[in-house]
Amino acid sequence: MSFSLRARVAAATALGATLVVAALAVVTSVAISRNNVNQLDERLTTASQVLVPNSSTLEAFIDQLSGAFAVTIRSGDIVVASTPTRLPALDTGSQTVDVDGQRFRVYTAVSTVVSTISISIGVPALEAQQVTDEQQKQVLMLGLVAIAVSTGLGWLFGGRAVRPLVTLTRQVSAQPPTAPETRTGVTEADALAVAIGGMLTRLNEAQDRTNAALETARDFAAVSAHELRTPLTAMRTDIEVLRTLDLEPAQQREILGDLERTQGRVETTLTALERLASGELSSEGDRVETDIIDICDVAAQDAQRLHPELDIRVESAPDSEITMRALPTGLRLAVDNVIGNAVRHGNATTIVITAERVDTTVRVLIDDNGSGVPVDERESVFGRFERGTRAAKGGSGLGLALVAQQAELHGGRVYFTDSPLGGARLVMELQIR
Repeated sequence: MSFSLRARVAAATALGATLVVAALAVVTSVAISRNNVNQLDERLTTASQVLVPNSSTLEAFIDQLSGAFAVTIRSGDIVVASTPTRLPALDTGSQTVDVDGQRFRVYTAVSTVVSTISISIGVPALEAQQVTDEQQKQVLMLGLVAIAVSTGLGWLFGGRAVRPLVTLTRQVSAQPPTAPETRTGVTEADALAVAIGGMLTRLNEAQDRTNAALETARDFAAVSAHELRTPLTAMRTDIEVLRTLDLEPAQQREILGDLERTQGRVETTLTALERLASGELSSEGDRVETDIIDICDVAAQDAQRLHPELDIRVESAPDSEITMRALPTGLRLAVDNVIGNAVRHGNATTIVITAERVDTTVRVLIDDNGSGVPVDERESVFGRFERGTRAAKGGSGLGLALVAQQAELHGGRVYFTDSPLGGARLVMELQIR
């Protein structure tokens, strides 16, 4: 069984009030009892101040005192005179004693006239006890009322105290959840609101990433089905021909060559699609401090080994360094694709790579002396499965799409212009965060 926070506050207030009232009741009860006994003692002391100086004549009118006091006069151990209620022999001072089953408060004093005579004056303690009991009942009733009032106030003010939490609960329970207010005037509620706000932000980011991943998966499936259907159909046709017809060896070799080329195209397309999907699923946590010139140098060296006849170089100022938080694998893939396209589709023999920084923008310029890109195709070739009119056969149409994706992931853009080398200049702009 669970209770609301408001009920818990009221219960805690009631418990605290009960403890305080109980402590006060004990102290007050003891004080009341002691005060009433002190009043009896003052009454007895006052009476003794009148009777003791007149001890020599007290015997004559002692019976007249029996309605108000019990008085016993002794000379040593001998009782000289006494009211019907005889008090026992006691030391001087105030004491409480039992007389015939009844409690008396007794004050004993020595006569100032005859030192051997002592006078004991007493009154029943029942009267004082009744007053004490009545007063203690009143204290108890007031204590119970105080507890009830405290509980009610705890419930009332507890509702106001937990109102920020109730509001916070409603905001979080809303569909969709709304960002909670972080300034309610209650420290705990503000801290909880900040924590919940951060959690909601992380959940929204995670949901966005999940939705992006699902969209990427759907896009990947749709594009794959579209682009792979034609080559797979061609492969099935070639296999049917090989299986059903008795072909000459030369014809068989030709069909097997077609199968091999088609298989290579399928593999290239799948690899490119995989890289596109990987880029779209990258997150901020994948970014690291990256040296852009170093990426260009390594890409140029690998391209030189792959194409020994290629004249490729990276031009930059001596000891220059351009660093930024980036996706190094993605940028390397983009540079590799641009170089590969220039050699394969543009027949370039010279490539110059330049990296520069302008304010918060990093610009990577890749110039070649190839056949270039027609002006009317310089935008469309960055689309998926878009191939230029000068492209060589067998490409997937995804190379430049990968380059555009990486530029976009880095907050920039990519475009073609004319190159001073006579071919195409690809400009990739990246924003430094």
